[in-house]
Amino acid sequence: MTEQTIIRILKTFIILGICLIILGHSLLAGNYLGDSMGVHGIMISAACIAVGVLFSLPTKIYLTILLMKMESDLTAQNKQS
Repeated sequence: MTEQTIIRILKTFIILGICLIILGHSLLAGNYLGDSMGVHGIMISAACIAVGVLFSLPTKIYLTILLMKMESDLTAQNKQS
């Protein structure tokens, strides 16, 4: 798998994670599940937020490390020429 494919997959996970965080927040703030389902609705909303954070944070860390590696490679190439 090439680096471009990995980056594309990770960006997809970041977007999915952000969407889940927004969904969980809107479910909590809008009282859609809180009123009708009670504690279980709040747990579902919290689960959406938790899964969204799990999707978005580690991929951001990996992408940051990957971009730092690319930058160091470019810096090394510029010093050689």
